[in-house]
Amino acid sequence: MGLRIAVVGATGNVGREMLEILSERMLEVREVAAVASRNSLGAEVSFGDKILKCQDLANFNFANYDLCLMSAGGAVSREWSPKIAAAGCVVIDNSSAWRMDPRVPLVVPEVNPDAVAGFEAMGIIANPNCCTAQLVVALKPLHDRARIKRVVVATYQSVSGAGKAAMDELWTQTRALFVNDALVKEEFTKQIAFNVIPHIDDFMEDGTTKEEWKMVAETKKILDAKIKLTVTCVRVPVFVGHSEAVNIEFEQPLSAEEAREILREAPGVLVIDKHEDGGYITPVECVGDFATYVSRIREDSTVENGLSLWVVSDNLRKGAALNAVQIVELMLNRGLFKRLAA
Repeated sequence: MGLRIAVVGATGNVGREMLEILSERMLEVREVAAVASRNSLGAEVSFGDKILKCQDLANFNFANYDLCLMSAGGAVSREWSPKIAAAGCVVIDNSSAWRMDPRVPLVVPEVNPDAVAGFEAMGIIANPNCCTAQLVVALKPLHDRARIKRVVVATYQSVSGAGKAAMDELWTQTRALFVNDALVKEEFTKQIAFNVIPHIDDFMEDGTTKEEWKMVAETKKILDAKIKLTVTCVRVPVFVGHSEAVNIEFEQPLSAEEAREILREAPGVLVIDKHEDGGYITPVECVGDFATYVSRIREDSTVENGLSLWVVSDNLRKGAALNAVQIVELMLNRGLFKRLAA
């Protein structure tokens, strides 16, 4: 007995991370298949000490599998996730395609685990935006204690959130500047090396970007629709690890010390908050870790019942692959895989 899992988009950054985390966390896995587009047919990826050859998405038989971890982009998911679910294979989708569909639960296991039961409507569970995932993990225990009224967030998002080509562009631009080569811009609208770009995803009519809208809408769906949220999303020249400067206004008083203690006990959170040089976490230090790190917890005297936080996480892990695997673990713990329970 055990799960049979197909990872779609297995050659991408997140797909490879999904395979690594599946092997690390020793889930009840009977078989894992690597699936990708026809262009990647036969490409090799690692699963623990095994090498898997990628199979073609168009010809793969999902009826023989319990679960699909989908990390192949929104367009692919919109086309294939309903077909895969119709074959009896539950889909956990990492794209934005299904997040705001009312029939599809949007789940962060530390925050809204009960929502996972709603997967039966479509056979699909959505993974949130990478920045949303780490944000709500930090907000949830504080919201439970003092009720959040308003949140102001500025993100500092690594280039890995835009894919491997974006990581390559940061590398090649950095090298080009040192050796005086021509600087090529293909993945970003402006130079990313030694720069920051206040623009992620497409612009909307009101001047926000889709990335900013996603964080607002997803936080409301996962945590509380009454929370007011404003976001500025910024791409920074970091390879892996998203950071967030978070300012929170609460309905009830909450001291920095009490918030620190609450977060120390919260699932998925690690507090590193010393008032000294280096007494905080940066993206470089979070890479490869499962936790959402919180630092720089302090009271904001400019508003009543205000706190400020610094939140950092490995976006390829908690922001994507880890959250998907945690959803699998949650479903296993609740006996939601019917074929295994039969």
